[in-house]
Amino acid sequence: MSFFARPHYSSDTTDFINKLKVDHPTLEQEQRQGRSLLWDKQIDRSFQAAAESAKVAQQPYVYQTGSDHA
Repeated sequence: MSFFARPHYSSDTTDFINKLKVDHPTLEQEQRQGRSLLWDKQIDRSFQAAAESAKVAQQPYVYQTGSDHA
């Protein structure tokens, strides 16, 4: 048996997550649905390339208006 093995130990966090999963069995599916709304998207590569090429270079001092008077 390993010195570091703790076969009967479970942290408070692990216990909380396991209880949460038992109390709310649809939680993981709901999380996956929420993720798919924001993150799991197909990227239109041509639109992305057009947007990247349309960027305008930022001025060294962003608040400078181009006029020489103060």
